[in-house]
Amino acid sequence: MALILSIETATKVCSVAVHQKGILLGMNEIHLDNVHSQKIMGLISSLLGQLNIEVEKLDAVAVSSGPGSYTGLRIGVSVAKGLAYALNIPLIDIPSLDALASQVIPFCEKNEHVIPMIDARRMEVYAIVANSDGVIVEKASPVILEGNSFISYLENGLVYFLGDGAEKAKEVLKHQNARFLSKFNSSNALGGLAYQKFVDSDFEDLAYFEPNYLKEFRVLSSKKNPFLS
Repeated sequence: MALILSIETATKVCSVAVHQKGILLGMNEIHLDNVHSQKIMGLISSLLGQLNIEVEKLDAVAVSSGPGSYTGLRIGVSVAKGLAYALNIPLIDIPSLDALASQVIPFCEKNEHVIPMIDARRMEVYAIVANSDGVIVEKASPVILEGNSFISYLENGLVYFLGDGAEKAKEVLKHQNARFLSKFNSSNALGGLAYQKFVDSDFEDLAYFEPNYLKEFRVLSSKKNPFLS
């Protein structure tokens, strides 16, 4: 039946959803800082009750695995692993930035790119770059934003920035091809990706699975001035 519970806690959004074969059945989420540990189990219980689904009927648990908030990721992954272990069902890892990008990629045209960003404090973000076909052309990495960040993509076509990190990017990226979208991490975005992994039996080992924190940072070199780094 592929009934999958999805958990998203990588940012200040505390979000849970249930999908069946990738189709959303219901979702509960709260957009507040520092409430994940107090609210997540209640959100799950409430959602399953609203959908009249017994927890034992779940076929898998999917979790947003990072990068993102250290505390948020620890809470989400711990809950997901605990449920998967208790119910003897698979655990599915969905990278937080991949899920965020999936909200926009289906609407992109050729030569356009999607750059989802998660706030990492100050002018730092976690980001990936995806093309219109959904191919990740730059893997998840920490980036310190500057005026010429992602300039090679911006000069090639429209670039869609989204996520809570895009708000600070808007302050420094003034290129005419930059588009800033009000879309944020949500458990709703995990469902389709999780279902494909479920079909492929692409599961995680509960004993060894940990979130992806991406703690080290790099500065993107300017593509215009070789003396800037």
